[in-house]
Amino acid sequence: MSTVTESVDVDVPIRAAYNQWTQFEEFPRFMEGVQEIRQLDPTHTHWKTEIAGVKREFDAEITEQLPDERVAWKSTEGEKQAGVVTFHRLDDTHTRVTVQMDFDPQGFVENAGDKLGIVDRRVKGDLKRFKEFIEGRGGIESGAWRGEVDRPGA
Repeated sequence: MSTVTESVDVDVPIRAAYNQWTQFEEFPRFMEGVQEIRQLDPTHTHWKTEIAGVKREFDAEITEQLPDERVAWKSTEGEKQAGVVTFHRLDDTHTRVTVQMDFDPQGFVENAGDKLGIVDRRVKGDLKRFKEFIEGRGGIESGAWRGEVDRPGA
């Protein structure tokens, strides 16, 4: 397994940053290689990606969600990955968004890309585009889901 950790500071209140992040179907607007995400129910999503010419589909489950704090997920089939995005209030109008993702690169291309730091740069770029997306909307999120998902075993 490989791990990537990246952060970005956004010029919006924590509530706006968190609310926008819960709009998974909007991810293709700022995540490179993500073609489509369908929200199947409050805790399950279906992803379609194309990265370096490799098309993949997989399902993911939200394993923990605390409004204005964190969203954690893991894949349930297909591409093996898990992660957490956390939201840190810097002040009333600024938030730090941190993504930590564990993934299992498959095949020569993905392993080479991982070793060359391509995944790290992609996540960093996705966070930069998230910043541009939410700030470009004037800090107005396109929707929100404020429900909670308890951590397994909690």
